[in-house]
Amino acid sequence: MPEGLLNAPMMLLAGSANPGLSQEIAENLGIPLGGVTIRRFADGEILTRIDDNVRGRDLYIVQPTCPPADNLMELLLLIDAARRASAARITAVVPYFGYARQDRKDQPRVAIGAKLVANMITTAGAHRLLGVDFHQHQLQGFFDIPVDHLYANPVITRYFREKNLTNLVVVAPDVGSAKMARGTAKRLGATIGIIDKRRPTANVAEVLHVIGEVEGRDCLIADDMVDTAGTMAEAVHALKARGARDVYCAATHALLSGPAVERLSQAPLKELVVTNTIPVPEEKRFPQLTVLSVADLIARAIRYTHFNESVSSLFD
Repeated sequence: MPEGLLNAPMMLLAGSANPGLSQEIAENLGIPLGGVTIRRFADGEILTRIDDNVRGRDLYIVQPTCPPADNLMELLLLIDAARRASAARITAVVPYFGYARQDRKDQPRVAIGAKLVANMITTAGAHRLLGVDFHQHQLQGFFDIPVDHLYANPVITRYFREKNLTNLVVVAPDVGSAKMARGTAKRLGATIGIIDKRRPTANVAEVLHVIGEVEGRDCLIADDMVDTAGTMAEAVHALKARGARDVYCAATHALLSGPAVERLSQAPLKELVVTNTIPVPEEKRFPQLTVLSVADLIARAIRYTHFNESVSSLFD
């Protein structure tokens, strides 16, 4: 525990990446957002300034590191500013942790971007990190500071439980997502299926087989993120081709890059459910899209951390 933390008052700051979620978290905590000035010089360089006194505070900085890369730079500068202003403890609240897919050296002469970003956050001065649904759980080991890894699954499964779907199959879009799909299926009292796919090139997916019985049944494809939606759209088409009734999709992080909206809009998809870890602008919204809030989940994790209570109850 950093020196001077005992009985330190809580304070919440936010970068510019997701102001809507930051405000919701503040409202759930019953505290105002601290003042922050973020502006750019003529050459594009970022200036960050904390407008309120943070000396001796238990400080939480909310900033997902989704594109553009300026969001990551903002987070680092805010952490550095807080450290130099003598905050008692600095927790980086990163609802979406960017560069997570660069978690290993799978080709010659490539960077391990996830480890580099973890090092930068730690070096900037963060004492803890709070994140939601890392792309790979082992990313927690990339940090030399404590990490609270939250799961959006309870938020998503609560939504689908209220739909009272019967004879449901939760489908993993690839073998790597099978564990996540199994947990979702257990919560919803469903069976599990798996898509066997291959990637001939980056962001391109081909479905080879569907493992599991889907004919005449509702299907829920569960994943941690939807980026260009190639995998998700192909999976929806494959399930419908094999006789699935209604196909739903769920993902924590809605990147929705490039052709994603067009692909999903044209797919025989009943509904795509995502969370607001990343802001979804109006131009990326379409009729089948539903956005759920993780503000209450993150606010409770912040409150438990502040009072040194266990956050494991949030996994139920």
